[in-house]
Amino acid sequence: MKKFAIVSMAAMMMAAVPAATAFAGDLTFTTGGDQGTYYAFGNVLAGQVTDATDTSVTAITSGGSQANIEALDMGDAELGFVQSDVMAYAYEGTNLFEGMAVQGFSTVADLYMEQVQIVTCDPEIKSVEDLKGKNVSIGAPGSGVYFNAMDILGAYGLSESDITPTYESFGDSADSLQDGKIDAAFITAGAPTTAVTSLSTSKSVYLVSLDDEHVDALIAECPYYSKNTIAADVYGTEEDVTTVAVGAVVIARDDVSEDDVYNFVSTVFENIDAITTAHAKGAELDVEFAASVTAVPYHPGAAKYFAEKGIEVPVK
Repeated sequence: MKKFAIVSMAAMMMAAVPAATAFAGDLTFTTGGDQGTYYAFGNVLAGQVTDATDTSVTAITSGGSQANIEALDMGDAELGFVQSDVMAYAYEGTNLFEGMAVQGFSTVADLYMEQVQIVTCDPEIKSVEDLKGKNVSIGAPGSGVYFNAMDILGAYGLSESDITPTYESFGDSADSLQDGKIDAAFITAGAPTTAVTSLSTSKSVYLVSLDDEHVDALIAECPYYSKNTIAADVYGTEEDVTTVAVGAVVIARDDVSEDDVYNFVSTVFENIDAITTAHAKGAELDVEFAASVTAVPYHPGAAKYFAEKGIEVPVK
Protein backbone atom coordinates (compact mmCIF):
# COMPACT_ATOMS: atom_id res chain seq x y z
CA MET A 1 0.00 0.00 0.00
CA LYS A 2 2.86 2.36 0.92
CA LYS A 3 4.62 1.63 -2.37
CA PHE A 4 1.36 2.19 -4.27
CA ALA A 5 0.85 5.52 -2.52
CA ILE A 6 4.35 6.67 -3.45
CA VAL A 7 3.86 5.70 -7.09
CA SER A 8 0.45 7.38 -7.19
CA MET A 9 1.85 10.57 -5.66
CA ALA A 10 4.67 10.58 -8.22
CA ALA A 11 2.17 10.17 -11.05
CA MET A 12 0.10 13.03 -9.70
CA MET A 13 3.17 15.25 -9.46
CA MET A 14 4.11 14.45 -13.05
CA ALA A 15 0.57 15.22 -14.22
CA ALA A 16 0.75 18.57 -12.45
CA VAL A 17 3.86 19.65 -14.38
CA PRO A 18 2.87 22.14 -17.09
CA ALA A 19 2.89 20.69 -20.60
CA ALA A 20 5.32 23.42 -21.66
CA THR A 21 8.15 21.71 -19.78
CA ALA A 22 7.73 18.51 -21.78
CA PHE A 23 9.90 19.79 -24.60
CA ALA A 24 12.19 22.15 -22.69
CA GLY A 25 15.64 22.25 -24.25
CA ASP A 26 15.20 19.56 -26.91
CA LEU A 27 13.14 20.48 -29.98
CA THR A 28 12.50 18.70 -33.28
CA PHE A 29 12.16 21.13 -36.19
CA THR A 30 10.33 19.75 -39.24
CA THR A 31 11.39 21.51 -42.45
CA GLY A 32 10.88 20.17 -46.00
CA GLY A 33 12.51 18.03 -48.68
CA ASP A 34 16.28 17.66 -48.61
CA GLN A 35 16.69 19.77 -51.77
CA GLY A 36 14.48 22.61 -50.64
CA THR A 37 15.25 25.87 -48.86
CA TYR A 38 13.36 24.88 -45.70
CA TYR A 39 15.75 22.03 -44.94
CA ALA A 40 19.00 23.82 -45.82
CA PHE A 41 18.10 27.02 -44.00
CA GLY A 42 16.43 25.16 -41.15
CA ASN A 43 19.67 23.30 -40.46
CA VAL A 44 21.56 26.58 -40.27
CA LEU A 45 19.06 28.04 -37.81
CA ALA A 46 18.99 24.87 -35.72
CA GLY A 47 22.77 24.85 -35.51
CA GLN A 48 22.93 28.47 -34.42
CA VAL A 49 20.36 28.01 -31.66
CA THR A 50 21.92 24.77 -30.42
CA ASP A 51 25.42 26.28 -30.29
CA ALA A 52 24.39 29.56 -28.64
CA THR A 53 21.81 28.46 -26.04
CA ASP A 54 20.77 25.58 -23.80
CA THR A 55 17.97 24.83 -26.26
CA SER A 56 18.84 21.97 -28.61
CA VAL A 57 17.12 22.08 -32.02
CA THR A 58 17.29 19.25 -34.57
CA ALA A 59 16.11 19.99 -38.11
CA ILE A 60 14.65 17.04 -40.01
CA THR A 61 13.26 16.52 -43.50
CA SER A 62 9.51 16.32 -44.05
CA GLY A 63 6.75 16.37 -46.63
CA GLY A 64 6.26 20.14 -46.39
CA SER A 65 3.83 22.59 -44.88
CA GLN A 66 0.77 20.41 -44.30
CA ALA A 67 2.87 17.53 -43.02
CA ASN A 68 4.66 19.88 -40.62
CA ILE A 69 1.41 21.18 -39.12
CA GLU A 70 0.17 17.61 -38.72
CA ALA A 71 3.46 16.61 -37.06
CA LEU A 72 3.07 19.41 -34.52
CA ASP A 73 -0.58 18.49 -33.96
CA MET A 74 0.34 14.85 -33.28
CA GLY A 75 3.24 15.75 -30.99
CA ASP A 76 5.90 14.40 -33.34
CA ALA A 77 7.66 17.79 -33.56
CA GLU A 78 7.79 21.06 -31.66
CA LEU A 79 8.80 23.52 -34.41
CA GLY A 80 7.99 23.58 -38.10
CA PHE A 81 8.37 25.61 -41.27
CA VAL A 82 5.10 26.43 -43.04
CA GLN A 83 3.88 28.59 -45.87
CA SER A 84 1.83 31.52 -44.61
CA ASP A 85 -1.15 30.50 -46.74
CA VAL A 86 -1.13 26.90 -45.47
CA MET A 87 -0.82 28.13 -41.90
CA ALA A 88 -3.99 30.17 -42.42
CA TYR A 89 -5.74 27.16 -44.01
CA ALA A 90 -4.99 25.06 -40.92
CA TYR A 91 -6.00 27.66 -38.37
CA GLU A 92 -9.24 28.45 -40.19
CA GLY A 93 -10.05 24.87 -41.28
CA THR A 94 -10.13 25.57 -45.04
CA ASN A 95 -8.64 24.10 -48.24
CA LEU A 96 -6.05 21.48 -47.19
CA PHE A 97 -7.67 21.42 -43.73
CA GLU A 98 -11.32 21.72 -44.76
CA GLY A 99 -13.42 20.90 -41.72
CA MET A 100 -10.33 19.87 -39.72
CA ALA A 101 -9.00 23.07 -38.16
CA VAL A 102 -5.72 22.79 -36.25
CA GLN A 103 -5.16 25.54 -33.69
CA GLY A 104 -2.70 24.14 -31.16
CA PHE A 105 0.20 26.09 -32.60
CA SER A 106 1.47 29.67 -32.55
CA THR A 107 3.57 31.87 -34.81
CA VAL A 108 7.28 32.15 -34.02
CA ALA A 109 8.50 34.38 -36.86
CA ASP A 110 8.03 35.12 -40.55
CA LEU A 111 11.51 34.69 -42.00
CA TYR A 112 11.45 35.34 -45.76
CA MET A 113 9.33 35.27 -48.87
CA GLU A 114 8.82 32.01 -50.79
CA GLN A 115 8.43 32.50 -54.50
CA VAL A 116 6.09 30.33 -56.55
CA GLN A 117 8.50 29.21 -59.26
CA ILE A 118 7.31 27.59 -62.49
CA VAL A 119 10.41 25.80 -63.73
CA THR A 120 10.94 24.23 -67.15
CA CYS A 121 13.74 23.12 -69.44
CA ASP A 122 11.62 23.80 -72.54
CA PRO A 123 12.25 27.27 -73.99
CA GLU A 124 8.91 27.09 -75.81
CA ILE A 125 7.01 27.24 -72.53
CA LYS A 126 6.88 30.99 -72.01
CA SER A 127 3.56 31.54 -70.22
CA VAL A 128 1.12 29.78 -67.92
CA GLU A 129 -1.18 29.19 -70.89
CA ASP A 130 1.62 27.14 -72.48
CA LEU A 131 1.25 24.56 -69.69
CA LYS A 132 -2.04 23.36 -71.15
CA GLY A 133 -1.72 19.74 -72.21
CA LYS A 134 1.75 19.41 -70.66
CA ASN A 135 3.08 17.06 -68.00
CA VAL A 136 3.41 19.28 -64.93
CA SER A 137 4.48 18.53 -61.37
CA ILE A 138 2.22 20.37 -58.93
CA GLY A 139 3.85 19.47 -55.63
CA ALA A 140 4.24 16.57 -53.25
CA PRO A 141 1.23 15.30 -51.32
CA GLY A 142 1.01 17.24 -48.07
CA SER A 143 2.72 20.34 -49.42
CA GLY A 144 1.22 23.75 -50.07
CA VAL A 145 2.51 23.77 -53.64
CA TYR A 146 -0.64 22.09 -54.94
CA PHE A 147 -2.89 24.98 -53.93
CA ASN A 148 -0.38 27.51 -55.24
CA ALA A 149 -0.46 25.71 -58.58
CA MET A 150 -4.25 25.59 -58.59
CA ASP A 151 -4.47 29.29 -57.75
CA ILE A 152 -2.15 30.31 -60.56
CA LEU A 153 -3.66 27.97 -63.12
CA GLY A 154 -7.10 29.22 -62.10
CA ALA A 155 -6.08 32.84 -62.56
CA TYR A 156 -5.32 31.96 -66.19
CA GLY A 157 -8.56 30.08 -66.73
CA LEU A 158 -6.95 26.63 -66.43
CA SER A 159 -7.57 23.75 -64.03
CA GLU A 160 -5.92 20.49 -63.03
CA SER A 161 -7.75 18.71 -65.83
CA ASP A 162 -6.06 20.95 -68.41
CA ILE A 163 -2.65 19.48 -67.61
CA THR A 164 -1.27 16.01 -67.01
CA PRO A 165 -0.39 16.34 -63.32
CA THR A 166 2.26 14.58 -61.31
CA TYR A 167 2.74 15.02 -57.57
CA GLU A 168 6.42 15.26 -56.75
CA SER A 169 8.77 16.89 -54.27
CA PHE A 170 11.27 19.55 -55.31
CA GLY A 171 14.07 17.03 -55.76
CA ASP A 172 11.92 14.52 -57.65
CA SER A 173 10.58 17.30 -59.87
CA ALA A 174 14.12 18.37 -60.73
CA ASP A 175 15.06 14.77 -61.52
CA SER A 176 11.99 14.39 -63.74
CA LEU A 177 12.83 17.61 -65.58
CA GLN A 178 16.39 16.39 -65.98
CA ASP A 179 15.18 13.08 -67.45
CA GLY A 180 12.52 14.68 -69.66
CA LYS A 181 9.68 12.93 -67.84
CA ILE A 182 7.79 16.17 -67.19
CA ASP A 183 7.61 19.48 -69.01
CA ALA A 184 7.41 21.85 -66.05
CA ALA A 185 7.17 21.95 -62.27
CA PHE A 186 5.67 24.26 -59.67
CA ILE A 187 8.10 24.82 -56.80
CA THR A 188 7.24 27.10 -53.90
CA ALA A 189 10.43 27.91 -52.02
CA GLY A 190 12.85 30.71 -51.40
CA ALA A 191 14.97 31.35 -54.46
CA PRO A 192 17.62 30.20 -55.10
CA THR A 193 16.29 26.70 -54.41
CA THR A 194 18.82 23.86 -54.23
CA ALA A 195 16.84 21.58 -56.55
CA VAL A 196 16.63 24.24 -59.27
CA THR A 197 20.26 25.34 -58.85
CA SER A 198 21.41 21.73 -59.17
CA LEU A 199 19.29 21.24 -62.27
CA SER A 200 20.77 24.36 -63.88
CA THR A 201 24.28 22.88 -63.73
CA SER A 202 23.36 20.23 -66.30
CA LYS A 203 20.48 21.71 -68.31
CA SER A 204 19.22 25.10 -69.40
CA VAL A 205 16.58 26.24 -66.93
CA TYR A 206 13.76 28.68 -67.67
CA LEU A 207 11.24 30.26 -65.33
CA VAL A 208 7.75 31.19 -66.48
CA SER A 209 6.89 34.79 -65.70
CA LEU A 210 3.41 35.99 -64.69
CA ASP A 211 1.97 39.14 -66.24
CA ASP A 212 0.79 42.06 -64.10
CA GLU A 213 -2.87 41.70 -65.04
CA HIS A 214 -3.09 38.11 -63.80
CA VAL A 215 -0.94 38.82 -60.74
CA ASP A 216 -3.28 41.64 -59.70
CA ALA A 217 -6.34 39.43 -60.22
CA LEU A 218 -4.78 36.60 -58.21
CA ILE A 219 -3.88 38.86 -55.28
CA ALA A 220 -7.38 40.35 -55.29
CA GLU A 221 -8.80 36.83 -54.99
CA CYS A 222 -6.10 35.45 -52.66
CA PRO A 223 -4.64 38.31 -50.57
CA TYR A 224 -2.04 36.11 -48.86
CA TYR A 225 0.04 36.39 -52.03
CA SER A 226 2.29 39.33 -52.85
CA LYS A 227 3.97 40.29 -56.11
CA ASN A 228 7.61 39.25 -56.24
CA THR A 229 10.56 39.36 -58.62
CA ILE A 230 13.23 36.70 -59.07
CA ALA A 231 16.27 38.56 -60.36
CA ALA A 232 17.97 37.25 -63.50
CA ASP A 233 21.21 36.54 -61.66
CA VAL A 234 19.54 34.11 -59.23
CA TYR A 235 19.46 31.28 -61.78
CA GLY A 236 21.13 32.96 -64.75
CA THR A 237 17.87 33.55 -66.64
CA GLU A 238 17.82 36.02 -69.53
CA GLU A 239 15.73 38.53 -67.57
CA ASP A 240 14.00 39.07 -64.25
CA VAL A 241 10.96 36.89 -63.62
CA THR A 242 7.68 38.17 -62.15
CA THR A 243 5.81 35.83 -59.85
CA VAL A 244 3.93 35.77 -56.53
CA ALA A 245 5.17 34.77 -53.12
CA VAL A 246 3.99 33.70 -49.68
CA GLY A 247 5.77 33.96 -46.34
CA ALA A 248 8.01 31.24 -44.89
CA VAL A 249 6.90 31.10 -41.25
CA VAL A 250 8.26 29.15 -38.31
CA ILE A 251 5.54 27.90 -35.96
CA ALA A 252 5.64 26.14 -32.61
CA ARG A 253 3.32 24.00 -30.55
CA ASP A 254 1.58 26.10 -27.91
CA ASP A 255 3.06 23.95 -25.15
CA VAL A 256 6.70 24.55 -26.07
CA SER A 257 8.31 26.52 -23.25
CA GLU A 258 8.52 30.30 -23.49
CA ASP A 259 12.26 30.13 -22.83
CA ASP A 260 12.90 27.76 -25.73
CA VAL A 261 10.98 29.85 -28.25
CA TYR A 262 12.65 33.00 -26.93
CA ASN A 263 16.05 31.33 -27.38
CA PHE A 264 15.16 30.43 -30.96
CA VAL A 265 13.93 33.88 -31.99
CA SER A 266 16.56 35.90 -30.18
CA THR A 267 19.41 33.76 -31.50
CA VAL A 268 18.20 34.05 -35.09
CA PHE A 269 17.76 37.81 -35.07
CA GLU A 270 20.86 38.59 -33.01
CA ASN A 271 23.10 36.53 -35.34
CA ILE A 272 21.96 37.59 -38.80
CA ASP A 273 25.51 38.12 -40.12
CA ALA A 274 26.64 34.64 -39.12
CA ILE A 275 23.49 33.09 -40.53
CA THR A 276 23.89 35.00 -43.80
CA THR A 277 27.44 33.69 -44.11
CA ALA A 278 26.06 30.16 -43.87
CA HIS A 279 22.99 30.65 -46.10
CA ALA A 280 21.92 33.42 -48.48
CA LYS A 281 18.42 33.57 -46.98
CA GLY A 282 19.94 35.12 -43.87
CA ALA A 283 20.18 38.40 -45.76
CA GLU A 284 16.36 38.55 -45.88
CA LEU A 285 15.87 38.28 -42.13
CA ASP A 286 14.18 41.38 -40.72
CA VAL A 287 12.67 41.83 -37.25
CA GLU A 288 9.72 43.93 -38.40
CA PHE A 289 8.85 41.46 -41.17
CA ALA A 290 9.19 38.60 -38.68
CA ALA A 291 6.57 40.26 -36.49
CA SER A 292 4.13 41.02 -39.30
CA VAL A 293 1.96 37.87 -39.22
CA THR A 294 -1.72 38.50 -38.45
CA ALA A 295 -3.41 35.20 -39.35
CA VAL A 296 -2.19 33.25 -36.30
CA PRO A 297 -1.24 34.74 -32.89
CA TYR A 298 2.37 34.61 -31.71
CA HIS A 299 3.91 32.33 -29.11
CA PRO A 300 4.65 34.17 -25.82
CA GLY A 301 8.37 33.41 -26.21
CA ALA A 302 8.44 35.17 -29.56
CA ALA A 303 6.32 38.04 -28.27
CA LYS A 304 8.82 38.56 -25.43
CA TYR A 305 11.68 39.08 -27.88
CA PHE A 306 9.72 41.37 -30.18
CA ALA A 307 8.63 43.44 -27.16
CA GLU A 308 12.30 43.98 -26.36
CA LYS A 309 12.61 45.45 -29.85
CA GLY A 310 9.62 47.72 -29.29
CA ILE A 311 7.24 45.66 -31.42
CA GLU A 312 3.89 44.44 -30.10
CA VAL A 313 2.43 41.29 -31.65
CA PRO A 314 -0.88 39.48 -31.04
CA VAL A 315 -0.56 36.65 -28.51
CA LYS A 316 -3.02 33.90 -27.66
